[in-house]
Amino acid sequence: MQRLIFESSPAFILLCVLLGIGYAFLLYRAKHPWSKLTNRILFAVRAIVVSLLSFLLIGPILKFTKNIFEKPEIVLLIDNSSSLRGVIDTAKLQNEISLVSTQLKEQGYEVSFRMLSEEENQRIKFDHLTSDLNSALKNTIADYEEKNLASIVLLTDGIYNSGSSPLYSSWRLPIHTIGLGDTTEHIDLILKNVAYNKVAYQGNQFPIRAEVAVQSLPNQNVSVSVLKNGSVISRLQKNTDSKSFLEFDFLIDAKDKGIQRFEVVVEPIAKESNLKNNRAGIFVEVVEGKKKILLIAPAPHPDIKALREVIEKNPNYELIVHIPGISKTDPKLLQPGQEELIIFHQPFDFSMKTAALFEQLGKGKSSVLLIIGSKTNLRQLPSNGIPLNFENPVQKDDATPVVNSSFRDFDFADNSNAGFAHFPPIQVPFGKFSYPPGAQVLLNQRIGSVATDRPMLLSWEDNNRKIAAFIGEGLWSWRLEEFSSSEKTELFDNTFSKLVQYLSTLDEKRKFRFFPTQNEFTDAAPVTFDGQAYNDLFEKIYGNKIDLTLRNEQGKVNNFSYTLSPGGERYSIGGLKEGTYFYSATTEINSKRENASGQFSVVAQNIESQNLVADFGLLRKLASATGGNFYRSNEMNQLISDYKKIEAKSLIHSEESFNPLVQAKWFFFLLLALISAEWFLRKYLGGY
Repeated sequence: MQRLIFESSPAFILLCVLLGIGYAFLLYRAKHPWSKLTNRILFAVRAIVVSLLSFLLIGPILKFTKNIFEKPEIVLLIDNSSSLRGVIDTAKLQNEISLVSTQLKEQGYEVSFRMLSEEENQRIKFDHLTSDLNSALKNTIADYEEKNLASIVLLTDGIYNSGSSPLYSSWRLPIHTIGLGDTTEHIDLILKNVAYNKVAYQGNQFPIRAEVAVQSLPNQNVSVSVLKNGSVISRLQKNTDSKSFLEFDFLIDAKDKGIQRFEVVVEPIAKESNLKNNRAGIFVEVVEGKKKILLIAPAPHPDIKALREVIEKNPNYELIVHIPGISKTDPKLLQPGQEELIIFHQPFDFSMKTAALFEQLGKGKSSVLLIIGSKTNLRQLPSNGIPLNFENPVQKDDATPVVNSSFRDFDFADNSNAGFAHFPPIQVPFGKFSYPPGAQVLLNQRIGSVATDRPMLLSWEDNNRKIAAFIGEGLWSWRLEEFSSSEKTELFDNTFSKLVQYLSTLDEKRKFRFFPTQNEFTDAAPVTFDGQAYNDLFEKIYGNKIDLTLRNEQGKVNNFSYTLSPGGERYSIGGLKEGTYFYSATTEINSKRENASGQFSVVAQNIESQNLVADFGLLRKLASATGGNFYRSNEMNQLISDYKKIEAKSLIHSEESFNPLVQAKWFFFLLLALISAEWFLRKYLGGY
């Protein structure tokens, strides 16, 4: 649709017409060698041409409006988890889904396919290792946020074994559910969970609790065993009576140091339908002792609780919190050298409650983390050996963190900056400050939307120990905000657990480092190693070939090799089965062979085999709560019939464009045609 608009008043159009008529009158009022009719035609052509040319002077603009109709879209979200493998006829389901798609398209809908694994694919393979219905629905709605998403059709057995229940979330559109699978409870013993400490201390005993669900099996003896290297080391037996859940508690001796693999096995019984959920492998790291971390603060603060939650997640750490006048701490723990890391929260507060402890513990070799907040007397820092000098110690600013990309001693989680951007700002001292020239900056301050070069978290060395300072107060709000938005605290916990690990670990002055990025992997993901090579100045170097030898528990050896390069320090190996693996890596630096070795574990992820009984009750509730309907797998025709009762409403998107009339090609050719016609007639009739 086109419309003409003007930069000046449309009243000027009359003036343009008068100008054209006047000009034509002056030109054609005299006698000419052609007839009166021809003279009138030439008069009209000249009047029109002059009027149109003068019309361009008032700036006419063509407004073009284009309407785009966006059809409503339906997403068929298909549960492709392995709990449906062998239960559903894949070919039949594929044909039924294709038929549903065709019929919905005939009714005016756009149809797309999506799996729980977030693949947009019409071909179904029941191979996904977990069922997170809630996240799959959330991600689908988020990905179609700017589209005309009418509804979601969820095809699933209703079993979720990851994330939260979809019933706990609110949904803005109808979710129709189609129940797949079998709701019949068969005779089955299910090893639902194995609870254990991932770290045990050599010479002690550690507990293992096996939780067994009982289906359709009254008054039967159930035996559970713990095996190591294929041999039974402990066995317990209980009678089910009329119970549907049994707990078996074991105490196992932690003898050998290192990562130890154990198997927990529920002995099968006759007529049991599913034996895949009777066994689980666990890995326990047997270590010599815990690392001690001492946190000293002048007063209680929510930041302390946030740090405690992170540190105490790691069973390798023992946290001691000392608040003078409030907590009672063994005096031996307040002596230099007793801890690997000392955290001072609000050091040199205005009442100087912890100044004496800082002076006393500062003589040791323990690493120190300073958390500098609003109660810290910033003017006292330089005079007490902390080389931080703030230009404006009174005024405050609000800042969020941003990762310093040049820091390489440990890796922050992927997309950390995107997560940090949603954290609430915390208070930091206003303006710039000086710090040790050799300090490494881990996090910078982002003021508003501007990333500055002012450090928020930095570290430096002092007498062969690490000193770090976090500038800001309000860490607790970061953790709370992350949990509020995602029901997880992964980014916060990952950042500060790595910081604690980085500070509490003494620097190894080795020219070659090679290690797995974590101690435990699942068989669903590749095992990733990180390699680092250094020259005599302990600067990173590249181009070194790394030879890697991997040995499993059975003694089978595999060899790999790769070359270090910027951005190519990591090496991944996929397809490893459950078990403990021992690695040895070597490279050559300055004509000398350097080596590194260690071990890690791979755990089988068989969560999908634990429960194969479909939960149609959950699907009915989800559909009812969102304004959708529940259908069984043989009722897909009813789904189509119900959609026929609903009008497929398209969204109309309008696109407008504005172009000066003088740029329109058709207008140019119109003028050219009129001028050419007048010239030709005058020439032909002898007017020139």
